[in-house]
Parts: sequence; C-alpha cells; structure tokens
Amino acid sequence: MDPLIIANCSGFYGDRLSAAREMVEGGPIDVLTGDWLAELTMLILAGNRLKGRPGYAPTFVKQMEQVLGTCLERGIKVVSNAGGLDPAGCAEAVAKLGLGARIACVTGDDLTGRDLDLTNADTGEPLDAAPLTANAYLSGRPIAAALEAGADVVITGRVTDAALVTGPGIWRYGWQPGDLDALAGSVVAGHILECGCQATGGNYSFFTEVPDLAHCGFPIAELHADGSSVITKHPGTGGRVSVGTVTAQLLYEIGSPRYLGPDVVARFDTIELAEEGPDRVRVSGVRGEAPPDTLKVAVNHLGGYRNTMTLMVTGLDQEAKARLAEEAIWARVPRESFERVDVSFDPPLLRITVMSPDKAVAGRRFSSAVVETGLASFPGFYGLTPPGDASPYGIYWPVLVPAAEVRPVIHLDGVAVPYEQPARPPSGEARGPVPAPVPGGAPPTVRAALGTVIGARSGDKGGNANLGVWVRRPAHYGWLAQALTVEGLKRLLPHLEPYRIDRYELPNLLAVNFVVHGLLGRGVAASPRLDPQAKALGEELRAQVADVPAP
Repeated sequence: MDPLIIANCSGFYGDRLSAAREMVEGGPIDVLTGDWLAELTMLILAGNRLKGRPGYAPTFVKQMEQVLGTCLERGIKVVSNAGGLDPAGCAEAVAKLGLGARIACVTGDDLTGRDLDLTNADTGEPLDAAPLTANAYLSGRPIAAALEAGADVVITGRVTDAALVTGPGIWRYGWQPGDLDALAGSVVAGHILECGCQATGGNYSFFTEVPDLAHCGFPIAELHADGSSVITKHPGTGGRVSVGTVTAQLLYEIGSPRYLGPDVVARFDTIELAEEGPDRVRVSGVRGEAPPDTLKVAVNHLGGYRNTMTLMVTGLDQEAKARLAEEAIWARVPRESFERVDVSFDPPLLRITVMSPDKAVAGRRFSSAVVETGLASFPGFYGLTPPGDASPYGIYWPVLVPAAEVRPVIHLDGVAVPYEQPARPPSGEARGPVPAPVPGGAPPTVRAALGTVIGARSGDKGGNANLGVWVRRPAHYGWLAQALTVEGLKRLLPHLEPYRIDRYELPNLLAVNFVVHGLLGRGVAASPRLDPQAKALGEELRAQVADVPAP
C-alpha cells in the first residue's frame, strides 16, 4: 500500500500565509494539515472573542480561499485545529467560500462551566479563580470518524498536536486502539510535523549548514501502515531535512521519554532515525503503551494586570547603578503595593515588571514613577519603554479529567455524525527502550564553546521549560551523558540553580532532555522573563565554554 502523504502548512497562529498554497502546488500530497493552537493561542482567541472577533483563526479561512478548490479537484483532505474556541463558526466561514466542500467540525473539547477538579497537574495547587477557557486535548479518532463519514475538510477545537496526523492515519489504515506501535509511530510523525519549518531547518542550532533558509519548505510525512514514516519536503524548497533537524524537533517541548497522549503513550526512547537520502529521514521502531485514563485540560484564567519598564544601564559600576535605580523607583511607589514584582538585570538591560489585580496600581502610577526618576538617578540614565498603562494577562493552568467524561461531537455539513468512543486498550507493563549503545572511552577534550559539539532546542510547557541537548557523533554520547548532569547544567547556567530540574536520557537520539520546573512562572502569558517561552535557553547553554570532545 502506498504511504499516506501528510503535509503541514502551519506551526502556529501567525505562520506563513502562503504555506498552504506552497504545499498543495509543490507536489503530490494526500492530506494538508496545520497546527494553530499553542497553549497561548487559546488565551489570545478568548481575548478576541471578548472583543467581538472570531474565536477561531481567520488566517485558516484565508488559506482555504486560496487552495480549497485545488484540494477538492485532487482529492486532498484538509485537517486543522484552527477552529480554536469556535470550530462550528470556522466551519461556517469555510462553507461560505461556496466551493461545495463537505466540512466537518469536531467539538466536545470545551469544558467551560463544567464542575472540574482544578488542581494544577504540574504543581498540585488549587485554583481559586474562574476559568476563562477550559479545553480538553482530544484524540485523533474523532478526526478519523469525520473523514470516514466523507468530510473533505475537518476543523477541530483543542486536540493534541499529533492528532492531526494520527487521525488521518487511523482513517487510512484502520488502526484499532490496541495497535499501539503503529499509533505511537504516527504520534511521533505528528510531533515532528506540528511546528512546521522547525523540522526542516528552522531555528536549528547548526543553521549555517541549512541552505536557503529564507525560503524554507514545510515538512511532509510519508506515513506507512506500520506507523513508520519518512520525513521530507517538496523538492526545490529551501531548508534541509536531516537526522539533526528531525532530532531537534523531537526534543522540542517534551518531558519524559514516555510521551503521553489520548491515543497512545509513545516511547521517545525507542525512536530510530536514519537518513534514507537527501532530505529524507526514516522514522521507525517506535513502541507504544496504553494511553492514560485521563485527559489534559488547558485552563486559562485572568491573572490581573502587568506593566514592564526597561532601563539601559551602561558604563562603570553597573550593579550599583541598577541598585540606585530600584531605590529611586520604590521611593516613589512602594514595592509592597504590588502583588508581584520581578526585577531582572542582564547588563545593560534592567527590566522591572509589576503585577496587580488593580489596573490603576500596575498602570501609570508605576510607569510614571519610573520616568520621574529620570533626572535624579544614575548617570547615563535612559529607558527603552515609554510610560504606559497596564495590560491584562492570563495564566495557563493544566488540569486532568477522566477521559470517559469527555465526549467528542462530530457534525458534517451541520448534521450530527454518530460517534462512540472505542474501548480503551488494557494497560500492560511499561515497555523498555531499545538497547542503548555502550559509550566508548572518554575522548580527548579541548576548551571550547559547547555549541561546537552539541545542538540544543528549548521551549515552554506551561510554567516549565524544556531543554533538549544532543550530539552528532555516537562517540560523543558518553561524554554528554557524563558531563551534562543536572549539577553540570546548573554550573553552566547558574540562574537555573533555584529550580527543580528533571533529567532524562535518550541514547537512541544521542540526547538528554531537561525539564526546568517553574522557570516560566505561571505560563508564557504571565511570565515576566524577556524570553517568556525559553526559546533561547538552548542557545544560551551552547554559548558556554567547557571541556568538550576534540574535533
């Protein structure tokens, strides 16, 4: 049987608008997918909805205007989570294009107003605020059911990112809940595709090796019946698909090697990668376990108001200047009047962020107080932010609900499609990883930047940050596993010292992954960090000097 060719045209809400056309016109594909829903996106859409704007991604509708006619002519299915908080509204908007497509929407993820246990799944804290949004991460099976019913376009709300690939795989190959390895393989393929060009050389540590990154092509997965896949891109496009670029994306925003999902638990410590040819990487060997009996729910609630002022501190005595700036500011507006204050000094930038449930307290009362110090502060004083009002911020709050209590609903052209949740496969013993190669002896080392040897990719998962690190030579993995312990990481990046860090080894990928708990506070929308999604954490590590294997 020919593989199912699944293309991605979006990695986030705001990605390249022309990508759908490029993927449809650039070569043969069977399914066009796109991911619009980062954790932050649901909060953005909630804000849009409060302002009377659509609760879905209008950019998806624009893309359908460009390509849907061609997709119908060629039999290309479209699967997207661009429905956000209003999948039915998004489906209606696409239907108004008047092209005669059969359009399905998948709902049932919205649990707002339900009596939920709002205990934070990461921290164990109770929530004492009213949720603004609450959306469960649905599986790929409702997508498969919609395709089986004859849908040309499937628009969902909150599903797992990988469900956009797993759903079409279930539809094509008829995988049952017990086909754990095949499902796990499709989840891995979905994770590789979900962030668009990050799998084809975007944001890649060794970016100088990536040709024509300015015209980077989006990724494609050729998905096989056993769940294995080949990751590639259309010929003639920029970027590169290599074991390195695929490894980088596999390490993005993950926790332990047991990658939990509603369809299956995919064992990332069993993935095998092999270059099959130019811009072709085979992904195989993935083992799966029965999924958990709970679903993750992304809850967002309003946290209050925030304001940030940034000052430049240059020249001599920078630490003393920063202290004087703070003293002068707090003399005008007491620090204790704010619910939270965050001060970060990374010379020459001094950033002060205040948060309060009272907009007036965090607003111009604070920013004007900073400006008032302009002629009575340190020499060379100047700011990068004008005085301004406070802005509202939201907090991401992950919780768990029993999977049996969430019931997906499918409508095709406005008519309900019968859908029954399949029986959950029986839980079995945890399946171990493939045997890891025994590291060789310690290689000779030289003093150099870590980035000469390691690649890294980092990102956010709620209030936590992940940092995946890998080497490109099997002979270097023993050094990596020994040198980059939690203690070693904290020595290299001392600002991580206060945080609890979990460390996981993935020798099959020549990698280790760290989860830094609480680095991002209460999530990206509430984080006062200059880098609120920890995107640069990996590159910060690569810039550190240490004893690394000699070339």
